[in-house]
Amino acid sequence: MKNHIVINDVGPRDGLQNQPKHLSVHERLTLINALVDAGLPAIEVGAFVSPKAVPAMASTDEIYAQLPKQNGVEYSVLIPNPKGFQTGAALNVSTMSLVVAASSTMNEKNIRMTTAQAMSMCFDVLGRAKSLERNVQAYVATAWACPFEGAVNKSDVFQVTEELLKAGASHIVVADTIGAAAPDAVYTLMSEMAVEFGAQNLSCHFHDTRAMGVANVYAAIQAGVRRFDASIGGLGGCPFAPGATGNVATEDVVLLVEQMGFETGVDMKKLLEASDLATELTGTARGGHAKAWLKQQ
Repeated sequence: MKNHIVINDVGPRDGLQNQPKHLSVHERLTLINALVDAGLPAIEVGAFVSPKAVPAMASTDEIYAQLPKQNGVEYSVLIPNPKGFQTGAALNVSTMSLVVAASSTMNEKNIRMTTAQAMSMCFDVLGRAKSLERNVQAYVATAWACPFEGAVNKSDVFQVTEELLKAGASHIVVADTIGAAAPDAVYTLMSEMAVEFGAQNLSCHFHDTRAMGVANVYAAIQAGVRRFDASIGGLGGCPFAPGATGNVATEDVVLLVEQMGFETGVDMKKLLEASDLATELTGTARGGHAKAWLKQQ
C-alpha cells in the first residue's frame, strides 16, 4: 500500500454542517451516492449531534440506514459524546469519530468542556467501544493553531494523541482546524508524530483558509502520511471555529497525489460530476483550484 493514498471525503458532514442552506435527506444521500460512484473509498456521511446545535446534520441516522453497505466503502459518522456512540453502535456504523482539541479554549467553545473533561469523555466512549468491539477513531483538532490561543504547543498534541491511542482509538486524524498551518510546520510535526506513533496510525485534515491546503497535503505525504480528509468542491467550515473556511478540495488532492504517482482508485470524471452536484445543491461550493483545468482535459 506504499503507493496508495486513501482519501476520506468529509463533504457530507464537515462540508455541509456550516452551510446557509440545509440540505434534505434526499439531497444529502444524492451527494453521498455520487461520491460512492466516483470511487471514494471512505466518506464521512454525517454526525449524531443535536439538531438544535447543528441543524444541517439532522436525520443522519436515517441517512446511514439508507446507504448501500456492500460496496466496500468505509462510512464514518462524527459522535460528540456517549449518546452519539450509542446511536452509532445501534446502527452498526463502521467507523465513528470523536473530536478533541489540543487547545483547551477550543474545547470549551466547541463542546463546552475543558481538555481534561473532553479526554475523560473520550476515555468513556473508547472503553465502551472496546467492550462492544466497535471502531472509533479520534480527531486531534487545532493541532497547529487555535483561533483563540494562537500557536499550539507540540507537546500538547503529542500528549492528547498518546492518551487517545492508549485508551483504544483505532486511528488519529491530525487536524488543522482553521487552516493556519504552513507546509514546513506540517512536515515537522507529522514527521515526528510518524516516528512516535507510526505513520499508519495517522491521517491529516487540512482547511484551505490561506490557500495552503494542497501544499500541506504534500508536506504530510513527505512525512509518510498516506491517508487524508478532503471535501468535495472545497466545502467546509466550522460553526465553532472563527476564521475556518472550506476544506482542501477532494479534486485538488486527487490531482496532486496521482500526479505524484500514487493511486487513489478515484474516477476523476465522476468526481468532477460530484463537485458540480455539490455546487448545484449548496450554491456555495467553489470547486477545487484545479477544477476549471481538469474539466478541459
